[in-house]
Amino acid sequence: MPLSPDQLAEIEESRSNPQPTLRAVAPGMEAHLYKAVPVLDHGFVRVVDYMGDDAAIVQAARVSYGAGTKKARDDSGLIRYLMRHWHSTPFEMCEIKLHVKLPVFVARQWIRHRTANVNEYSARYSILDREFYIPAPEHLAAQSKVNNQGRGEVLQGNEAARVLEVLKADSARCYDHYEEMLSQEGQEGLARELARMNLPANVYTQWYWKVDLHNLFHFLRLRADAHAQYEIRVYAEAIAEMVKDWVPAAYGAFEDYRMGGVNLSGKGVECLRRMLAGEEVTQETSGMSKGEWREFEGVINGSQT
Repeated sequence: MPLSPDQLAEIEESRSNPQPTLRAVAPGMEAHLYKAVPVLDHGFVRVVDYMGDDAAIVQAARVSYGAGTKKARDDSGLIRYLMRHWHSTPFEMCEIKLHVKLPVFVARQWIRHRTANVNEYSARYSILDREFYIPAPEHLAAQSKVNNQGRGEVLQGNEAARVLEVLKADSARCYDHYEEMLSQEGQEGLARELARMNLPANVYTQWYWKVDLHNLFHFLRLRADAHAQYEIRVYAEAIAEMVKDWVPAAYGAFEDYRMGGVNLSGKGVECLRRMLAGEEVTQETSGMSKGEWREFEGVINGSQT
């Protein structure tokens, strides 16, 4: 189950006991607060706390207090300017704290974003639940032939069934041995901090993850991208929906300039200028490597890979 009975009770108690506050609140995020959004087969992501909103970004940029005489469209324009020119500190004025339940192998990819504060469930002190991520058949794919860190064609028929059976059987067997090794109820056995090494990478863990909006946008730009690994991308997409309601002006600018925008090298800009002037440009005359040229063609033809 994604949420334990104790966690559900905690969420219900938190949502049923609102407190008056003088701090700025974002109505869009208030609707998400504490609610768990299911992700994958046993995972979830939920907002535990947040600070700031679009107005906080504008306030920091102007180093002033209150709404002043600026109109909403002026605030939105300023936010777009900040995003367009790669400003960072105004977006750092907003923070969010998330409670995430995720497979260990996803957590190890996620933790590479070292700009957050993280506190993870400790298997040295507690016993992990018997919950494993088992991919749906449509997400079982062979290794890509053109991308060393990507997937290729989806497995079919007997091969898909064989892989699923191996995943399920190995997960169950490892957890059975984990339980057998543990010191429990006065019985001799292995310490939890040692027994956990036998658990597979698809077992679920949990953590609290606190990050500012600038670094969260960087996370979303990479992990909510269509080319990101599916298992982390679905978490990023769930978070993106929350951020969209939290800071709509900032998210709109992010979507436009980061998710929907492209970056060109100096050589790329020069080649584009030559093309616009009517010159025929090839990889050989571009000054780019084959890889750079392939990516450049993907940008100008709308088929980035």
